Amino acid sequence: MSDSAGAPAQGADSTPAWKQLVLPPEQPASALPRIGNFGQPRALPTGPKVPMGLQFELREQTPRTNDRWRGPTAKPVKALTAGHGEYRLGVRPVIQNANGNWVRSNVTWSHLTFQLNRFNLDPEHHRWISQFAALYKAVREVYTSQETDWIYLDNFTSPLLWPLLREAEQLGIGFVGNKKDVSVRVGSLAEVSLDASQTDAGPLLLQARLHIDGAPHPLEAAGTIAGHGVYSVRFGAPTVFTLAPSAGPLSGEQRHLLGQIEAATVPAADTAEFLGTVYPALQRSVSVTSTDSSVHFPEVLPDDFERTDTPHLVITTVETDQRDWFDLGVIVTVGAITVPFGPLFKALAKGQTRLKLVDNSYLSLQSPEFEQLHDLINEARALQEWETGLRISRYQASLWSDFEDLADETVPAVSWRAAAAGLKDLAGIAPVALPDTVHATLRPYQQEGFAWLAFLWKHQLGGVLADDMGLGKTLQTLALLVHARTSRPFLVVAPTSVVANWLNEATRFTPGLRVRTLTATEAKSRTLIADAAATGDVLVTSYALFRLDFDAYQAVTWAGLILDEAQFVKNRTSRAYACAKELDTPFKLAITGTPLENNLMDLWSLFSIVAPGLFASSRKFLEDYVRPVTLASSPERLAKLRRRIRPLILRRTKEVVARDLPPKQEQELQIALNPAHQKLYDTFLQRERQKLYGLIEELDKNRFIIFRSLTLLRLLSLDASLVDPKYAAVRSSKLDALFEQLDDVIAEGHKALIFSQFTSFLKLVAARLDAQGVPYCYLDGSTLRRSDVIDRFKSGAAPVFLISLKAGGFGLNLTEADYVFLLDPWWNPQTEAQAIDRTHRIGQTRNVMVYRLVATGTIEEKVVALQKQKAQLFTAVLDDDAMFSTALTADDIRGLLEP
Repeated sequence: MSDSAGAPAQGADSTPAWKQLVLPPEQPASALPRIGNFGQPRALPTGPKVPMGLQFELREQTPRTNDRWRGPTAKPVKALTAGHGEYRLGVRPVIQNANGNWVRSNVTWSHLTFQLNRFNLDPEHHRWISQFAALYKAVREVYTSQETDWIYLDNFTSPLLWPLLREAEQLGIGFVGNKKDVSVRVGSLAEVSLDASQTDAGPLLLQARLHIDGAPHPLEAAGTIAGHGVYSVRFGAPTVFTLAPSAGPLSGEQRHLLGQIEAATVPAADTAEFLGTVYPALQRSVSVTSTDSSVHFPEVLPDDFERTDTPHLVITTVETDQRDWFDLGVIVTVGAITVPFGPLFKALAKGQTRLKLVDNSYLSLQSPEFEQLHDLINEARALQEWETGLRISRYQASLWSDFEDLADETVPAVSWRAAAAGLKDLAGIAPVALPDTVHATLRPYQQEGFAWLAFLWKHQLGGVLADDMGLGKTLQTLALLVHARTSRPFLVVAPTSVVANWLNEATRFTPGLRVRTLTATEAKSRTLIADAAATGDVLVTSYALFRLDFDAYQAVTWAGLILDEAQFVKNRTSRAYACAKELDTPFKLAITGTPLENNLMDLWSLFSIVAPGLFASSRKFLEDYVRPVTLASSPERLAKLRRRIRPLILRRTKEVVARDLPPKQEQELQIALNPAHQKLYDTFLQRERQKLYGLIEELDKNRFIIFRSLTLLRLLSLDASLVDPKYAAVRSSKLDALFEQLDDVIAEGHKALIFSQFTSFLKLVAARLDAQGVPYCYLDGSTLRRSDVIDRFKSGAAPVFLISLKAGGFGLNLTEADYVFLLDPWWNPQTEAQAIDRTHRIGQTRNVMVYRLVATGTIEEKVVALQKQKAQLFTAVLDDDAMFSTALTADDIRGLLEP
């Protein structure tokens, strides 16, 4: 049972079960359906097998035609021509016909599979050709072409090409051209090199070379085979194609050299730089030789070592086409290696500790010199916010000095050297003879100031003459105008109240100088501006007219611009500032005894007009100086600021240069309000304090409301009737104290100047003087015939002069007075100082007594404290090294309202 059950039945399939499981059953041929001759073996061609080959052709690439899918995109190169397009080495399959000629027939790369039997091709040749195409397509870079018949060896990315070509030679596959006189040779090694030669004291010549198996080959029609080989074509009889692999992947330098027919020339002066800097890096990627032994190459040190040579820093300036700017060059050499500036600064900016050099060595950046270099370059780059490369302004003598201190060698431009050398030190400026037509004997400091101004004029540099009030800034400037007299006039812009003073001073000291003035009445016709400029050496106008008729002033060609009381342009958002900055003239000078009134931005405004490029933008100045100095109290940044401005600002104080002036004694009179006055003040104070505390946090938004309340409290400190006439019965403690002092002054034959911020309070003083029968003169912004009023006081017609602080804080010479009363303190101490110096100035022969009247227990005490902070600001920047605070802040206002 078991045997019969396990044995196959008679006639059944005897194939083992496991084969039946994995193999399909065989069917007899007779069982297959038959449709014509389908499935029948095809008769193979008879006769000898047809050889195959590769046709090589150098092809010039041409633009696509308008019809994207028609027309060739390349053409065969028959000879080398100038201005040719891109060359590429193409190959395509060909077969040998019965006559022994190589023909294309219909054999193409895309139809190889179907052509084996059709053309009776040699199967080994067909296999090789198919393998060649498959290898190209498998690893080639993405490339699309209308020429499907060609494979370009330039794109044959697989290095397996070379053993494949060796096999082709063994199989007898033909390497042919499009004509019979073309030969194709596959070499063993291609070498791209650079040959250097130099005659005595001549330039160094660098010639690219291509050698294949040691023999030279032309570069005119040479190219790369991807990154692993080279081909070269020599046209002639015969034309020869030579291909060979490179020893390793071709470097970028080697690729670049192929096709470089002309020799590169290194000037003799740059030979040392080439051998010390370029050669060590270049020889690592391409062989550099000197076949005639005329060039001796330096020994190249091993990789990855740290250079311990001391860096050598060379700083250069080169003149540009912009008058005020010089290109700044920074060259760092370490031994024989020149460190590229770009990578060095980038590494410093990123805080890297070392930099890899061109010869693969490393340079340590952990030294104070590199940190300082980074800071200085950062500052130079910030000077111009547009893209101009690295530049330095001709006004940046101090920055240049910092570069000089850091550098081992500096090479400034000729014009830079002349300008910067004198700016560094006032003592280094040569004396200048005073013109004979200046009818004045200048004091030594005035002579120095005139020489400084003459130096600025000679080099067309702007500056700020910031001598203390009363030291003769106008006289020094008039001397300059005579010295610099040209066919073009100077424009002087001054406050309205000072315009006439320029004419008076010129008439007195420089009578030969033709000075024209323009007032509001005269300026109705804009032609007056051109006429006045044409007939005078100097035109003096007001800031108001300058602003209103700026186009007319801009239309005149001026020798220079003089800004008197230049604090009038300190607001960089004002029209006056914009006009002063925009006026097209090669020389600008600012004259002011108070170049810094409120905060450091005042300085930026002035220097941006007279010395564009000394500092960067206002935003950058705020970040680099204002905030570090005022918020962080940085003495280092303060010292840097002082260094930067020192060459272009000249400031002398009376204490230093006018020791012959009689003493000035200043005294603060503290005045307690009478009970009724104090009670009223305290009532208003509580009300205003509650109203303002919620507004202070948004100071800019609520500035008007806040200052209105502060002004109310200041008026209450003087006289309650100034706030509301119904309080006229409340006696003014301030007025009572003033007349206690004034009675004695008048009785003893002295003359007094009385200043107040508030014209309404001055009129109360005037009313009491009228009541007492005391003659006086009065001056505020509405006063007509200003000069007549001044002359009346100077002649002795009245012992008292009431002056609005705003209207009389500048442009007055009132040495006839020897007493000054300041009825109310102002936020800015420099404004007060200017008022005092109307009398304490050159020409004064008597002691000057100054009284500041301060109401105790009021906002005036807080204002005085704030004054002291601002006085420190001015002194720290311009006079000594003390630290300071800055402008009125929210905290300042809180302090003003505290009990």
